[in-house]
Amino acid sequence: MRLALGLVGLIALTAPAFAVAPTPAQKAEFYQVCMGIASDDTLCACKADAAMSLIDERFMGVVIKSMQGGSPAEGDYVAYNTYVAKSNQVCKPDY
Repeated sequence: MRLALGLVGLIALTAPAFAVAPTPAQKAEFYQVCMGIASDDTLCACKADAAMSLIDERFMGVVIKSMQGGSPAEGDYVAYNTYVAKSNQVCKPDY
């Protein structure tokens, strides 16, 4: 039983390594949507760059839709809040 739990934990920790990175098109869309909201080139460029290393392709879609006024699915709330906190640490350290 311990071995099975250990394997599940290991798989959970390594699963993100198999995630597909966001696409350059998603990065451009993220930047465009951000500029429509914030009109802050420095912030939007930083957030777009940070998103490329903080989240995967699927989740980039979640973030973009949320920026456009949608809401993350219930199962994505914790990850979304974590992403926002981490990107703010990078791009708005005094926030």
